[in-house]
Amino acid sequence: MNFESLVNHISSIQETLQAQAVHSVNLALTSRNWLMGCYIVEFEQRGEDRATYGEQLLMKLEKRLNAKGLNERRFREFRRLYLVYPQLKEEVLDYVMSGSEIRHSVSAEFTAPIWHLPNAELQTGDIEYDSIHISANKIFNRLPYTHLKKISKIENSVKRAFYEMETIRGCWTVKELDRQIDSLYYERSGLSKNKEALSALVQQQAVQLHPVDVINTPVTLEFLGLNERALVTEDDLEQSILDNLQHFLLEMGHGFCFEARQRRILIDDDYFFADLVFYHRILKCHVIVELKMGKFRHEYASQLNLYLNYYKTEIMQPDDNLPIGILLCTEKGDTLVKYATAGLDPNIFVQKYMVDLPSEEEIKRFIAKEIG
Repeated sequence: MNFESLVNHISSIQETLQAQAVHSVNLALTSRNWLMGCYIVEFEQRGEDRATYGEQLLMKLEKRLNAKGLNERRFREFRRLYLVYPQLKEEVLDYVMSGSEIRHSVSAEFTAPIWHLPNAELQTGDIEYDSIHISANKIFNRLPYTHLKKISKIENSVKRAFYEMETIRGCWTVKELDRQIDSLYYERSGLSKNKEALSALVQQQAVQLHPVDVINTPVTLEFLGLNERALVTEDDLEQSILDNLQHFLLEMGHGFCFEARQRRILIDDDYFFADLVFYHRILKCHVIVELKMGKFRHEYASQLNLYLNYYKTEIMQPDDNLPIGILLCTEKGDTLVKYATAGLDPNIFVQKYMVDLPSEEEIKRFIAKEIG
């Protein structure tokens, strides 16, 4: 063995066991969510005191448990997972029963046959699902829960099976899955005369899943009890710029109070992250700073407008003034900025920054000018 062989062996061990650990975490997460969904459905259909809770069941369950990541919205997701994928029962049971600790916590009633069928509205389509289904083993072992959550929302069973198959074959990230669903890949495939060629092209261009993509998701990190700061990964350049920008802004003083970095915002089923959030105690308003790598794009303004609207509705107190949004890009075209921000919140400001960051005094003058 020479040094290069040593490096290769250690790299191989690292990658293999890291992937194995991620896989194990994902199986546990899927099993937990499926089991919770099963027990919820069981209670709704057979619970002795189910009439007492009725439609308030999930909300009351959230309050009683008071556990991070377990809320009414998540319980609805778990229930849907169970109703859409009842065939995962044996896979989940085999996984759960393999653990000596948890095996005793699964009730005897659960280990008896349970044959609930999914709701009728979740089983639509021209072809019977059983004739085209992906095996339960593949679904359980090859699709992370984040992917199952997205796919289970698809009502048409044939369309669901299509995305299961393509996601497994292409090893897609959840963002890639989202992109393909949004781009109507299923519908385009139905219209295409050469489905194999279209599939090959899509798979060639798709972004593939890596272990870090599974671990660095809000759902998985909440399950593991990790700090929220781990929810966002950034490349070294962006991290360095944000570190310096934060330092400069913190040094400015004059009423700026730092509130959050990568402030997580949950809207519907999607997470968004505001780069830097400040509260200005003199102006009595929030200041949201977004830093973008590269040239200004019109969707950046819409994203910042989304954050401002969220803060107006969910965060702003009665005696607060309207929040301010500052968008920093490495390049910007004034005409594009003009058209992109027309009709949006007037408190959105777009400014160019340099990778070689300006002095603290220049930053101070810019902020003072923009917030007037």
